[in-house]
Amino acid sequence: MALTKIDAYEVMYSANSFVPRIWLKNGGKYIGQLIFKPNGSALPADNMQGSQVNLYYHLDDFQNTIDLLRNEAPMFLLFSGSGGGFENGIKTTEELVGEGEKK
Repeated sequence: MALTKIDAYEVMYSANSFVPRIWLKNGGKYIGQLIFKPNGSALPADNMQGSQVNLYYHLDDFQNTIDLLRNEAPMFLLFSGSGGGFENGIKTTEELVGEGEKK
């Protein structure tokens, strides 16, 4: 299981046939992207292209993921593998109950 800290991100909301994406960075280098396909469409298997991870979500999940990246710290990219049976995503670390949002 690979867990990599996310220290920056970029949002790409393209025109035409390109789906929205959030590019994830660590140490100034791209480590992966969250790719948002139309709601109800079949999602491809998460995968690696070179050294970067591609994680697929439905467009309904865009707001949740951007909220996590904006409001939580630290954030991590989790990539366990491609295909069924692997859990991949973005995650926070353990937080104390009642800690509140970061300022």
